[in-house]
Amino acid sequence: MALKKLQFTPGVNRDQTNYTNEGGWYSCDKIRFRSGYPQKIGGWERGVVEDYDGVCRSLFVWIASSGENVLAVGTNTKVYLEAGTNLYDINPIRVTYTHATTPSTDNCFDVTSGSNIVNVNIVGNEALTGDFVTFSGATAVGGIPADSLNQEFKITVIDGDNFTITVDTPATSTVSNGGGTNIDAEFQINSGPVTTTFGYGWGAGAWGRSGWGAGSVLPISIYQRDWWFDNFDNDLVMNIRNGAIYYWTFDGTFNSRAVLLSSLPGAADVPDEAMQIMTSQGDKHLLAFGATPFGGGPLDPLLIRWSDQDDPTYWTPEPTNSAGFIRVSRGSRIIRAIATRQETLVFTDATLNSLQFLGNADVFGLQEMSDNISIAGPRAVASVNNTVYWMGNDKFYAYSGRVETLPCTLRNHVFSNINFDQMEQIVSGTNEGWNEIWWFYPTADSNTNNAYVVYNHMERIWYYGSMERTAWNDSPLRKYPQAAGQQIIYNHEFGVDANGLPLEAFITSSDFDITDGDEFMLIKRLLPDVDFTGSTAAAPEILLTMKPRNFPGSVYKTEPNERVIESSVDVYTDQVFIRARARQMGFKILSTGLGVQWQLGSPRLDAKPDGQR
Repeated sequence: MALKKLQFTPGVNRDQTNYTNEGGWYSCDKIRFRSGYPQKIGGWERGVVEDYDGVCRSLFVWIASSGENVLAVGTNTKVYLEAGTNLYDINPIRVTYTHATTPSTDNCFDVTSGSNIVNVNIVGNEALTGDFVTFSGATAVGGIPADSLNQEFKITVIDGDNFTITVDTPATSTVSNGGGTNIDAEFQINSGPVTTTFGYGWGAGAWGRSGWGAGSVLPISIYQRDWWFDNFDNDLVMNIRNGAIYYWTFDGTFNSRAVLLSSLPGAADVPDEAMQIMTSQGDKHLLAFGATPFGGGPLDPLLIRWSDQDDPTYWTPEPTNSAGFIRVSRGSRIIRAIATRQETLVFTDATLNSLQFLGNADVFGLQEMSDNISIAGPRAVASVNNTVYWMGNDKFYAYSGRVETLPCTLRNHVFSNINFDQMEQIVSGTNEGWNEIWWFYPTADSNTNNAYVVYNHMERIWYYGSMERTAWNDSPLRKYPQAAGQQIIYNHEFGVDANGLPLEAFITSSDFDITDGDEFMLIKRLLPDVDFTGSTAAAPEILLTMKPRNFPGSVYKTEPNERVIESSVDVYTDQVFIRARARQMGFKILSTGLGVQWQLGSPRLDAKPDGQR
């Protein structure tokens, strides 16, 4: 029999059985398709010198008019700016206590001989574990020098008045109430939760409303700390999700901290809280999606407010300015707003709406585009080529003027193994160099993002894998896509390895047979077709595996003449000799070494019919 060329349909399909998907790919990790053929994805390297603190959920890049290329990094404990691969801390200050304030900082340090744990007593300080405080003006205490105390520290709370810090020099004697009477304690804003908690908490409802020990009839939602960033000209505007709005003024340096927008000169009626802020770049209004109403009151999760044009500090609606507000009519809360061509899409938990700048007395207009939709989380949406893609609660969507369900060959694979309690963590982003949209999500057995699914919008195919990433940013302002994970900012599509470690990648075909499985086939050899262009290893290789079996539900054969066959393939391998007899067979390639890059072509199989029994 002539050699049989093995050609498989591009993309990975897990919504059919392995056998039904004959002629396709069934499982994979860290691969993509180029012109219909699978290859290993690009690697990644550390892109920032320092580790950040906390869990990063937000990345945003912009370029100042003076040329500085700046990346904003938001974690549950800090806000940083990255420039020139260095991190600069701009986390806002919550309060500063001195010897002259109430509470006082006089002699607030207690130290124990032999320990580098220092107890700090500042009555009613309102700090949380994970917050940061910076001391200055302290004197030496119990053998701990002043320089070891006059630094920034991470706090561990003991009670409402006491917390501990860890210094770099242990005490040589035990001292209570030391440090002097000229101490300044500068507390940064409280840290936020790492994950989201939903439920019906005990004691949240009215006293006696339900039976003893019963949960509240009102749902409790404690959201993970999310930051939203946008630039207003050279400056950075930001807010904590469902929290305060801050502003960082670029003065050519990175030495200043962000401050409350409401504290700037001339500020008026700035929302106390907002779900998300965004600059309407074409007309220069600062928008707040989900905001406290004009005149005060609790946050209205469906209210959209905006500042006066060209003035992010002035929010008072007047006949002589363009500040104003409008309210989404349906849904219970705004989930996300994202800018696209000539409109801003506003997602609620039930509808999709279009916000457009009108330029008349109404300033902005709002139109509902679709109802009965869902969105998995505020960061589960990405925009590319004027089309917006997002993950819903049970399927994927696309919007290019109208909402459509996105056909997905991995729908069951994703939504049957996802942690629905942590869908707020899902993050989406583009990888435009490869025409891809990525979604990182937590699987059912994980409380953090540990898996991804990719849609190639050019080839209209899907693939998936495992990777821990909590934030993603793909911008033409940066050479590489950047992502956050393990307290590191990575440059992706950089090299072929995983930050100096081997980047393991594989792809497995669905089973295939000849003559629809009527006859067994006897396989003698395989002629591989693997391209190692881009490899940095001196002798790159992959592991090729052939898996024979007789029935779709049976295990793969292990008998000596019908066993799983494994063979290494390198650039010089012209053929692999095989002896296997079965009705059907699977095909897999795997790479595990450093410096290996590969693309699979069309291998050929030397097989012939070998009877029906």
